[in-house]
Amino acid sequence: MPPFQYQFKSLNHLGLVAAMCRELKIAEYIDARITNDSDVRNVSIGQAVVAMIINGLGFSGQTLYMFPDFYEDKPIDRLIGEGIQADHLNDKILGRALDSLYDAGVSDLYLHLAIKVVNHLKLPCKALNLDGTSFHVDGDYNSNDDPDDLKCIHICRGYSRDHRPDLNQVVLQLMTENEAGIPVFMAPASGNVNDKTCFQEIIKKHLSCFRAALNSHYLVADAAMYVAETLQLLDDQKQRFISRVPLNIKDAKQLVGKAPAVSLKPVEGYEDYYFAQVPSTYGDVQQRWFLFLNKKRRQSEQKTLIRKMEKQSLKEARDLEKLRKKAFLCEDDAFQAFALWQKQSKLCQSGSEPEVIRKPCYSGKGRPPSDSKPDHFEYFVHGVCFVACEKKEHAQASLGYFILSTNELDQNRLHAGELLSTYKSQQQVEGGFRFLKSPDFLVSSLYLKKPERIESLLMVMTLCLMVYAAIQHRIRHELKKQSRVFPNQKKKPCQNPTARWVFFCFQGINVLTVNNQEQHVVGLKEKQLTIIQILGISYESVYS
Repeated sequence: MPPFQYQFKSLNHLGLVAAMCRELKIAEYIDARITNDSDVRNVSIGQAVVAMIINGLGFSGQTLYMFPDFYEDKPIDRLIGEGIQADHLNDKILGRALDSLYDAGVSDLYLHLAIKVVNHLKLPCKALNLDGTSFHVDGDYNSNDDPDDLKCIHICRGYSRDHRPDLNQVVLQLMTENEAGIPVFMAPASGNVNDKTCFQEIIKKHLSCFRAALNSHYLVADAAMYVAETLQLLDDQKQRFISRVPLNIKDAKQLVGKAPAVSLKPVEGYEDYYFAQVPSTYGDVQQRWFLFLNKKRRQSEQKTLIRKMEKQSLKEARDLEKLRKKAFLCEDDAFQAFALWQKQSKLCQSGSEPEVIRKPCYSGKGRPPSDSKPDHFEYFVHGVCFVACEKKEHAQASLGYFILSTNELDQNRLHAGELLSTYKSQQQVEGGFRFLKSPDFLVSSLYLKKPERIESLLMVMTLCLMVYAAIQHRIRHELKKQSRVFPNQKKKPCQNPTARWVFFCFQGINVLTVNNQEQHVVGLKEKQLTIIQILGISYESVYS
């Protein structure tokens, strides 16, 4: 009797990712929208995209040419499809798939898929959250070309959210629904674009499509959206918005300045928040401003401010001490140096008029004779500094205050507590950016050679975020619906685990193949079976 032949393939959490891709019909949607570029292609464009999503959510951080290595020990037939081998998923196949995505228009292609996903998951989509971020790009692309002559994005330096202004970058504009954090819109942009300009373009070109398809009530964004022209665009389209008001606006600055004297009421449902409501017509748009005070945040900011002020005042005092030891050739130079120190000092003030001391200088060594005349004089400036209490009080006055604005004038439809909770859903899109920038996700910076492919890869990255958010939403929803629990990191039962924690708990699951025919999934434990069972038959089939 011939010996048995055994082969292990690593499945782990990738089965959840593959099953969600099938549930959302990502491959079918892409293949229906994009014609296959070859009759002899082993992997369809939709399957190639799913392969990139599985790799991205495998948290391996591998580039395109490393894909065959990633899939070498994976059960590809279960994850992607029958007949596909690891060497089929090479950089040429995947690169052509990215080219096809670009030719189809990544933003439009993604938008219609996202609408299907939101409707499939039956999300209420009460609000949409809009924001942008940047990604580093390595290599020299089109930095010497005229960006107006390019059909694709222009890769160049710009304002870096990661504090790396020395690197070229590309910008991703993202819009998510506010319950599960599903990205419903993505738009690559050139590295030097301004969020204010991008937001206006998105509102002009795409907002009506969102409203018709998703019936969302509010558009939520940070202070970059609060521009007079943008507010007028929103009001013309009868779109309700919630936005943070930048404090460099004159009216906002005045409101925060007199905030300590304003009577505030507690926000229902929020222990540390208080608010006052005032009308506004900024940008010729009727709206309500809500002045909020977060007392807990105020206490934290006060401690930080005191540390910063102490550090700054000590530096300015040391600068004055250095100035005291510096010799000047004339009295006027000494006074001018002191005046310059006073001008540059943000906190320290002079306690009195500075005193200039004249010191004689002699050319010879030793003590000069009593009747000798000095060769020249050196002048030293002395002064006393202090920090005025008024400066500290003025700096602390606005701590913990912020202003939110909305053009929803009906107080019954949107009160202070609901306004605040809806704005806090902005954390969904910000959390999405943190996910995309995770060192374990795809690549921390982009290495592709063609700007067109970078646009397409940004779409694939957003699809990864969509699948991740959809898995997390389905797990949490089904746990609550079926009254079941999953152990958290402290081994206590919970109904809202993160998908990342669930993925971690799925380690050690393998597919055992015997004699290249019989397959068995091994390594399944009770907590893993809980997740598989609540998600349904399609997930059970991957792990059976």
